[in-house]
Parts: sequence; C-alpha cells; structure tokens
Amino acid sequence: MASNINAFVLAGGFGTRLRSVVPDRQKVGVEIGGRPFLTYLFDQLIESGIRKVILGAGYRGNELRELVGDAYGPLRLVYSIEREPLGTAGALVLAAPQMNSDPILVMNGDSYCRFGLGEFLAFHAAKAAEASLLLTPMADTTRYGRVFLDGEDRVVRFEEKGAHRGEGWINAGVYLLGASLIRSIPVGRAVSLEREIFPSLTALFGLRVPGPFLDIGTPEDYARAAAFFSREPGLRNNPPR
Repeated sequence: MASNINAFVLAGGFGTRLRSVVPDRQKVGVEIGGRPFLTYLFDQLIESGIRKVILGAGYRGNELRELVGDAYGPLRLVYSIEREPLGTAGALVLAAPQMNSDPILVMNGDSYCRFGLGEFLAFHAAKAAEASLLLTPMADTTRYGRVFLDGEDRVVRFEEKGAHRGEGWINAGVYLLGASLIRSIPVGRAVSLEREIFPSLTALFGLRVPGPFLDIGTPEDYARAAAFFSREPGLRNNPPR
C-alpha cells in the first residue's frame, strides 16, 4: 500500500541560477502562488497516500525546516541534513537509517511531474526492478539529456545533456529504489545516482508517463511553473497545515 511507502525528497540544491529573481530562499522553498514550491510536491504525495517524507537537505537546510516545519497536513516531515555535499546517492545513504519501506520513492525537490503512484509501484514490482525511473516526453531534450529503453522498458542508454537537439524521453526525477540498492551505495564520499549508480544497473526500468513536467531551475522555468500552478484546478487552494 502507498501509505507504507516512505518518500525521500532531494532538497539540497543551491539554486544559483534563480538568485536573480529569488535571492533569499533555498531552491525548493521559493514561493509560487504564495507558498513554497515544495508544498505542491507534498500535495501530490498526500493524494498518493504517503504519510512520511524524509527531506534530504544541505544548503540552508535549517531554514527549510523553519519554513515547512515537521508536518504538512497528514504528512510527517523528517530531515536529513548534510554537513557537506554528498551527491544524490550519498544523500540517500545518509538518510537511510530514517527509512523504513521497501521500495523508497525518491523525488527531485525542484521539479514536478504528474504520475500515479499505484501504477508506478505495480510497474516496479512486475519488472522485479532494482530501480525504476519515471520518463516523460520533451520536445527539446537539450537541457535534460535523453533516456533510451528496449522493448521490455529496460533502460539501455543515457544520453548526456546537450548531445541531442530534438524530442525524446527525459528522466523526470522520480524514482522507486529497492532498499538493497540503497544499502549497496558506497559510503564516505559524494556519489551520483544519475552518473554512477543507474548506469551500472542491469535491472533498471523506465515507466513512460505523459506528464506534465516542469522544473524551477532557471528564471524562465520559474515563471513557467508559476503560470502552470496558477491555472491548474485543484492546485491553487490553500495548503493544509
């Protein structure tokens, strides 16, 4: 059941490119529609039935805790704060003692993709996957890179950012990871899920979803996200507390 699944949200981004428009906030805490961007992800997790979220924070992590607190509606919020940057996989290792589900849902805290958790969990189980990725279509993949699958939805290749201009499937930044995979991640150094762990896996699968997908990585993306959430039914209401 989804209520037994823990979510881990990567929330340690510096937000360097956003400082021209939002100079005083940690990246996932920037306001859209009068509330932190992160709360839109929380709403999505609540709708999916999840009740525990671990926030992997580093840069200005204590400020993030002051901003969103230890609970959001029915969600219990737990913090894992890095003393130094550990990469996306290293952040998972640090937070592992606070996780008590298998698999773990992992999300980038600076992007949003609409998906059904039940469908994703069923896909992950049916494939007996070590890790499953959500993929979404993009008209121009230059900024994101591309992901290629075989006929059985197995990931066979990652293409780097900037290598191809045109449409394709991109990594949407939402994963289901088995607990044994997390235990296998090297400790004591920074490790990247995307560059080191995923390319080494044989049981890595991708579920294609239509989206929509958006991120807040640049001022232009931030403006697009604000426009998106302002017109989406059900996403404009006051958040629960």
